[in-house]
This record gives sequence, structure tokens and C-alpha cells, in this order.
Amino acid sequence: MTTISNPPEIRRIVTGHGDDRVARVIEDGLATNAKQAGNGAVSTLIWSTDRTPADISVGTGFEDMGARILGTQPPPSGSRFAVIEFPPGAPTAMHRTESIDYVICLTGEIDMDMDESTVKMRAGDVMVQRGTNHSWVNRSSEPARLAFVLIDAEPLGIGKPVRAGQNAGDKE
Repeated sequence: MTTISNPPEIRRIVTGHGDDRVARVIEDGLATNAKQAGNGAVSTLIWSTDRTPADISVGTGFEDMGARILGTQPPPSGSRFAVIEFPPGAPTAMHRTESIDYVICLTGEIDMDMDESTVKMRAGDVMVQRGTNHSWVNRSSEPARLAFVLIDAEPLGIGKPVRAGQNAGDKE
């Protein structure tokens, strides 16, 4: 994946508490941590965590967890929240992460090919994916935008999952 100069316009609002313990918006602006895959898909990292329970400390001096450089797999004991725009045509590589994934189709439609079956998602559909081998394919003529929340899970011991820091489709 390569960094892109004009990421998709995704407004990211981060809330928290000031030192006075009053709830407020801490950041409000466009998410800028976008990477483009070889197939044209653009993944914008919104936020991540590196442990559970997550650190939500009071105060405005915190690390922007949406600015981290991550692969497809979430950090060990953590999570990864990204919005991915899939152009028509090019599929992703067949891959599997050791995670439970919550997937929301925001716009368009997309197919998820698995080992021996395919499921189509349309805008408004949600999926709970439990470490399955899969590939995303936008077979329509319009872009598809999906939101993904990946949470680290216990290893299944099946095949060769994407490792931490690696992107789906990277060569071993």
C-alpha cells in the first residue's frame, strides 16, 4: 500500500474529556491516514487501539491512534477501525486475519468470496466475520464504501493468516 495525496473525504470526530473532566470534541476534521492498494482500493485508518480495555484517559494530551501505520491485522489485543473504498473491478487477494470483524456496507455493493461460497453486501448490510478466508470483489459499476472494525482474536491455527504489520496481499 502507498500513501495517497488526496484521501477520500471522511470527517473524523474524536471526543474525550478535558483536564476539567468535561466531555467535549477533541478533534474534528478530515481523516488523513489513507493508503492505496495495488488494486485501487483506498483504506483510511480512523482509529486503533493496542490493548483491551482501551486507554481512554482524561485530558487532551493523547496519541492520535488514527495516525499509526498498521497492516491489515489489528495490533495484538487491540483493534483497527478503517473505512475502505473499493473501486469497480479489481479483487483483493484471498486472505484471513486472526480477528473478529464487524463490517458495515455504507454505500454501493460488494461481494465477499470465501473458499466455496460468495455473499453479496449492499448499503445498510452488516456482517460479523469470524476469521474466515476471503476476498472482496466489487463486481458492480459503482464504488463501494465499507466500514471495518477488526478486533484481535485467539488464533485458529488454519492456513497462513495475515501477520501484524502485514497488509492483505503482501508476499511472504
